[in-house]
Amino acid sequence: MRDALAVDKWILLAVICLVAMGVVMVLSTSYLYSQERYADGTYFFRKQLFAMGGGVIALIVCSLIPSHQYRRFAYPLLALTLLALILVLIPGIGASRGGARRWIAVAGFAFQPSELAKLAIVVYLAHSIAKKESVIGTFTIGVLPHMIVTGLFAGVLLLEPDFGSALILTMLLYSMLFIGGVRLHHLLSTALLALPLLIYVMTKAEYRMRRLLSFMDPWSDASGSGFHVVQSLIAFGSGQLWGRGLGESRQKLFYLPEAHTDFVYSVIGEELGLLGALAVLTLFGVIIARGLRLTSRIEEPFDQYLAFGLTVLLGLQALIHMGVVMGLMPTKGLVLPFISYGGSAMLINLAEAGILLSLSRRRV
Repeated sequence: MRDALAVDKWILLAVICLVAMGVVMVLSTSYLYSQERYADGTYFFRKQLFAMGGGVIALIVCSLIPSHQYRRFAYPLLALTLLALILVLIPGIGASRGGARRWIAVAGFAFQPSELAKLAIVVYLAHSIAKKESVIGTFTIGVLPHMIVTGLFAGVLLLEPDFGSALILTMLLYSMLFIGGVRLHHLLSTALLALPLLIYVMTKAEYRMRRLLSFMDPWSDASGSGFHVVQSLIAFGSGQLWGRGLGESRQKLFYLPEAHTDFVYSVIGEELGLLGALAVLTLFGVIIARGLRLTSRIEEPFDQYLAFGLTVLLGLQALIHMGVVMGLMPTKGLVLPFISYGGSAMLINLAEAGILLSLSRRRV
C-alpha cells in the first residue's frame, strides 16, 4: 500500500481537481445542447462519466506498472496506432463528423486514434533516443529515423484532416530531440527545410487560410471566419473577475461553437471569471513544474525522456487550447486535457498521467 501511494501527490492532486472541474463543466456547457439535439440534457454528461470511470482505471493500472515495462510497448504500440490511423481513412470503418474522418466507430462507441498516436510517439521517441544516446549527434541515426516515423504519423493525421494533432506531434519531436542532445544546427536546418511544407499545408485548405486571416483581425469578419474567437473573447470579457456564476454562461447558449469541447476554457472564464481561469492555469502549471522536476531527478535515460515527453504533451495541449480560445493562436480543434468532453482524450490523458505517476514512484 505504501508503495502504491509513493507517487507525486501534487501531480495526482492537480489531475483530480482538473477531472472534477471537467465533469462539472461538461454538464454546464452541454446540457442545453444535448437537450436540443438528443432530448436528454445529461447525454454528454453521462458519456463523460463513463469515460472518466475508464480513465481512472487506466490511471491506476498505468501508475502500478513498473516504469521499465513501458519500454517493451514502444514498437507494438506504434504499429497498433498506425494501423488504427489507417483504418480511420477507410469508408465504413472510419466515422466522419464535421467534415473530418477521425474516429473508429464500433458497437455504438467511437474512438479517436489520434489521441493514442500522441502517447505512442512519446513512448517511441523515449525508447529510441535512449537507445541511440551515444550516436544521437549524427544526423542519419540520431535525427532522420525519428523524423521519418513522426512525419509518417503526422502525414496520416493530415489526411483526416487533423492539423492540430499533426502540429502537436511535430512539436513533441523537436522538444524531445532537443532534450536528447541532438545538435542544434540539425534541428534548425530541418525546421527551415520543413517551413515551405508547413506554409503549403496551412494555405492549401481554404478554411485554414480563413482561420489564419481571422486570427490577425477576428473583428473584421465577426460573423464569419472570426466568429469563434469573437464569441470566445466576449465570454472572457463578460466573466470579469468573479464570473457570472456556475451554469450562468450566455455564450454557451448556441453562440459559442463546441462549448463543451474546443472552447470549454472560454465558458470557464465566463462562469468562474478570471479567478477560475487562473485556477485551471495554475493546476496545469503544477503538472508541468512537477513533471519537469521529476525529469531532472531521474537517472535512467528512457524514464527521463518519457517523463519529459509526457509533461510536454500534456502542457502543450493545455497551453495551445488556452491560447486559441483567448485569440493568441489561430483556431485549432484541440481539447483541454482532463476538462473538455471527449472519451478518447479523457481515457488517454488519464493513462498518460498514470504513467507519469509511475515514473514518480520513489522519486518524490
